[in-house]
Amino acid sequence: MSARDNGVPLKKVTSALEDFAPQQLSEKWDNTGLLVEPYTARNITKVLLTNDLTEDVALEAYNQGCEMIVSYHPPIFAPLKSVVQSAWKERIISFLLEKRISLYSPHTSWDSVNGGVNDWLASAFPVAESNPILPGVDPQVGAGRSLQLKSSITLSDAVSKVKILTGLNHVRFAIGKGKKMMSEIKIVALCAGSGSSVLKGVAADLYLTGEMLHHDVLDAAQRGISVILTNHSDSERGFLTVFSTNLASKLNNEVEVIVSKVDRDPLVTL
Repeated sequence: MSARDNGVPLKKVTSALEDFAPQQLSEKWDNTGLLVEPYTARNITKVLLTNDLTEDVALEAYNQGCEMIVSYHPPIFAPLKSVVQSAWKERIISFLLEKRISLYSPHTSWDSVNGGVNDWLASAFPVAESNPILPGVDPQVGAGRSLQLKSSITLSDAVSKVKILTGLNHVRFAIGKGKKMMSEIKIVALCAGSGSSVLKGVAADLYLTGEMLHHDVLDAAQRGISVILTNHSDSERGFLTVFSTNLASKLNNEVEVIVSKVDRDPLVTL
């Protein structure tokens, strides 16, 4: 029997997750950390990573023999007044408790931490210097990233690099006023997920995020700033593959870490 067959206590997995991205890095409005813990404890031998926890993903975790799910987005956000079968999120919680599957959500702590989601998104570019747009409790970490590139690249190159990193065939793009596809960019401001509030008013040649409000895109474009939008979760999901190796290593490969195959952004381009 291998060490992986024995697994590790839940506390060891949550400690490894906290070691990578402490909960205090999360935004105050967020709901992060251990969200579901079965009444009867059991060791963790297999963990499933997902960007969003749907009923299909929960069933996938069960069918794959996972005792734990790490869902980047917290499925429990607003306080629950009941756990009944008429609401899909409540059905998930009921299912996890019945199947004794633990649930942890890191969300904005992964956005803020060095080596987290925003830094993964930044890896699309040749970065000389990177700083958080909104520093957190530690000035070296925080929301968003402002990137000074090692050398300028064209807008066309930037779009291609984002597609390669995210594995997307299409992105939405707004070209800044007075700019062309061969215009050069030296400064990129990015925010994984929804970037409207973080990127608003930030000086840059290019904004990169998952989604922005229409009027914020319009404002940026009129100020000469081009905008790339990937869809919300497509600016985040690719980090899971990187982190799966990281987490397995932190746990001395005593736990198998897999990435959901059914998790996907709800929006598609036809």
